[in-house]
Amino acid sequence: MLRGLAGEAKAHGEMLTAMSRYLRGYFGKRLGAGAADVEDLVQDTLLAIHLKRETYDPAQPFTPWAYMLARYKLLDHFRRTGTRKSVPIEEAGALFAAETAEEGVVRRDLGKLLSVLPPRQSQLLQDVKITGLSMEEAAAKSGMSVSAVKVSVHRGLKIMARKVRDEDR
Repeated sequence: MLRGLAGEAKAHGEMLTAMSRYLRGYFGKRLGAGAADVEDLVQDTLLAIHLKRETYDPAQPFTPWAYMLARYKLLDHFRRTGTRKSVPIEEAGALFAAETAEEGVVRRDLGKLLSVLPPRQSQLLQDVKITGLSMEEAAAKSGMSVSAVKVSVHRGLKIMARKVRDEDR
């Protein structure tokens, strides 16, 4: 996206091609794999990404921005068709069980960011920021003091933020 915004038409085309695969999975999961509207929604979303590209903030991650547009297109589709999804309560667990395409992309991006940290610091960040442990619980789990955990988490976040900024340049 960043190279496309900088004027590289080929990079912009490659980004749209890559996004089309993710969007097919996103819409296919929500409408059913054989749904006729999947390709229309993919094309609508790709067009929205293209037309709205100037509103994208390069300081922010691209993936959530693109999936926000996809979600809006899906909601518009549901409103237009009057679709209401319902699932028997016995099958409700299936709604939460599988990883969606965007979760996979976010998980991959997060894994790359965490890999630049030392293993202990990476684990602390996962415990506190992803798993939701308190600083005290993370300290007890790691055998560190609470203040050392706070410092380590803070420094880890700064390192990851700097890496994201450097990649965006």
